[in-house]
Amino acid sequence: MKLKIKKGDNVIVIAGNDKSSTPHRVLAVNEEKMRVLVEGVNIRKKHMRPNQQNTQGGIVSMEMPIHYSNVMLADSNNKPTKLGVRIVEENGKKHKVRFAKTDKKDI
Repeated sequence: MKLKIKKGDNVIVIAGNDKSSTPHRVLAVNEEKMRVLVEGVNIRKKHMRPNQQNTQGGIVSMEMPIHYSNVMLADSNNKPTKLGVRIVEENGKKHKVRFAKTDKKDI
């Protein structure tokens, strides 16, 4: 299934422990598991072995993915919105443009 949320989008968490009204940036999207990695959301502690990047090892805080149904895209007013798609023709070529349903502005 193809998700409407893409890497780099601003989303609002609408469910779960990290529910908030402030938008966060999407870092990664996993379409097979239907999960998104959101910056600063669902932070967990992970025990890491020493390696070249982390020479000491230890306990590291890192973001973990959450299900895509727990987030909604943010419009230009930082409100949660559904996504619409319209076809725009420029220079004789047609392409799809994503827009927010609340204020009809492009995302």
